[in-house]
Amino acid sequence: MGERDIVALHLETREREGIEIIDLQGRLTMGQEDLLLRDRFDRLIAAGKTRLILNMEGVLQVDSTGLGTLAFTQERLKPLGGKVLLLHLSQAQMELLVYVKLGAVFEIFTDEQDAINSFYPGRTVHRFDILSFVQTLRQSPDPKM
Repeated sequence: MGERDIVALHLETREREGIEIIDLQGRLTMGQEDLLLRDRFDRLIAAGKTRLILNMEGVLQVDSTGLGTLAFTQERLKPLGGKVLLLHLSQAQMELLVYVKLGAVFEIFTDEQDAINSFYPGRTVHRFDILSFVQTLRQSPDPKM
């Protein structure tokens, strides 16, 4: 069994305009994957990096433990003046956030520059409208929730 089989989450951290962006590939689930992300968050926060964007474009699966890690980190960053923003969520990931009632806990973006701009007052920002998303789900003839 190779390392990729043991830890099915790969993280790359990069910085843009003073904002830390974590690109995820794989699963964000209980076990090694969740622990890997928690460790990354711990190291960034210890280094004073509290403005974080989590790029979920490459995430194939998320479970309640993964969501719990995100919510816990969000609460941890509040008193430090920071936050975690979510970028490039799939429809299934957005549905899960709504289902577990975390849709209002996170700001969601479909464009990386908009997510970065949201940290800077006065910049134009186009946010994802979670309320419209929920209304669309309710109008769907075959809702998954």
